Amino acid sequence: MNTNEEIKEMVKQKYSEIALQDQDTNASSCCGSGGCSTEVYNIMSDEYDHLDGYTADADLKLGCGLPTEYAKIKLGNLVVDLGSGAGNDCFVARHETGESGKVIGVDFTEAMVDKARINAEKLGFNNVEFRLGDIEKLPITANVADVVVSNCVMNLVPDKPKAFGEVFRIMKSGGHFSISDIVLTGNLPEKIKNAAEMYAGCVASAIQKDEYLQIIKDAGFTNIRLQKEKPIIVPNDILKNYLTEEEIADYNSKPNIIFSITVYAEKTESCCEPKSGCC
Repeated sequence: MNTNEEIKEMVKQKYSEIALQDQDTNASSCCGSGGCSTEVYNIMSDEYDHLDGYTADADLKLGCGLPTEYAKIKLGNLVVDLGSGAGNDCFVARHETGESGKVIGVDFTEAMVDKARINAEKLGFNNVEFRLGDIEKLPITANVADVVVSNCVMNLVPDKPKAFGEVFRIMKSGGHFSISDIVLTGNLPEKIKNAAEMYAGCVASAIQKDEYLQIIKDAGFTNIRLQKEKPIIVPNDILKNYLTEEEIADYNSKPNIIFSITVYAEKTESCCEPKSGCC
């Protein structure tokens, strides 16, 4: 891949295309809600339809976990969803935070923000807001979020330390996040790592699991723990677009290295002045 800005533009273009498709086209093209596996986008999503607040029109099947299910959202919370897409996680979060809370979704694809706003308007939600913005420079005030969620998006951000630094900045002391993402436990074949489609599909953009968790720690978060982990198996009909038959056989002969994780972490409450006796 090339520069960070070129990577962002490539991802933005791909997700704009997905946002502009209707459900039927989206399904038939396999770039989201379809059942075929000729695209990498639809091989890792979990089913949301058992969760209260689920909205089918907002579910583009682009996630790799169920972060809102594990996010411990309470009534009255302010929740921020990073890479909010058509709004699915925001609407599930809104059910948990209730009318007394607020949900802010941030996405850097204008077509996705437009789609999410239309969905929110149809549902009559006046406490769900969608903002156009970059995760590396969030359009959100510091120290306001009780909970941050994100579903298979942080791995697409070129500067991950900066992104998690932004999560720390916007979060209140005592707040926490639940983020689902793709990580690696080994090395991908170079042909996959250099494929734009596999980058936009969250595979080639993934970093090593240990490195990912260290970035979270370095950002200042504490009580870091995995809430869920599952292997991601890339089908041969996708691999054949990038690898020879011999290379596919070699890849499949090795232990799986692509995983979806849902990770939880907290922003520890700031201690007041030692002389007050609270520390």
